[in-house]
Amino acid sequence: MRSTISSPESLLKKGLKELSLAHSAEQIRAFMAYLSELKKWNKAYNLTSLKTDEDIIIKHFLDSLLYLEAIPEGEVSVMDVGSGAGFPGIPIKIIRPEITVYLAEPSRKKAGFLRHVIGVLGLQSIEVVEKRIEEIKSLMVDVAVTRALFDIKDFYRKAIPLLKEGGRLVVSKGPKVNEELKAVKNMDYEVLTLTLPLSTTKRFIVVITKGDQETKTAEKPNSAALNNVPSKSSDICVNAECRLRKAGCRGFEGCPGFKARG
Repeated sequence: MRSTISSPESLLKKGLKELSLAHSAEQIRAFMAYLSELKKWNKAYNLTSLKTDEDIIIKHFLDSLLYLEAIPEGEVSVMDVGSGAGFPGIPIKIIRPEITVYLAEPSRKKAGFLRHVIGVLGLQSIEVVEKRIEEIKSLMVDVAVTRALFDIKDFYRKAIPLLKEGGRLVVSKGPKVNEELKAVKNMDYEVLTLTLPLSTTKRFIVVITKGDQETKTAEKPNSAALNNVPSKSSDICVNAECRLRKAGCRGFEGCPGFKARG
């Protein structure tokens, strides 16, 4: 159900209240300035298909702030991959100024808009990275987020090298989230089911933590290991919990679970 509140400020405040996010008058002014610049630049650069204040506030600003449910407290670093017009990175920065934000956006025009908005809003510790995700080599962050740019599997493959150990990949999905999750069934993930403020729309925030996946990958049987499995019936793996054994491995020299019977 759409809100009948006419004032953009009132609409935003109501949405922030639904999200239980504290805010100052300065932060509200920053969002309103962002709204104004987005609408102005959108006439020339087609930054968003949303035209009304209500749609932009709900479907861009408040939708972006749902990511905060998956971002740790404190002075963490966040990369917004494929930032476009700044979502979710800039709304996150406005509400959580202690976060260091990197806006990865390869489009020159969109990157120019992002730099302009950062200057207008006077934001600190936020940087535009005018590169494709594959071109970013020397930057590591605590959290990487994206919004409707990649499917979950593709985002994991491309963004995981940018994460520090224990870092998080966070992506927001709609009703078809389960179809994408089938492709990442071997990963450990958490799904947060949230409601977009001032609407009945559901969002599914998928969180994947770096570390569990690499461990799991390392424990999976590989062809080299299985090719080295001795064929003698006297060789046996005595570790009943070993994942290699469950996959068919019978034990090999150097494996902690290997025992040779003479």
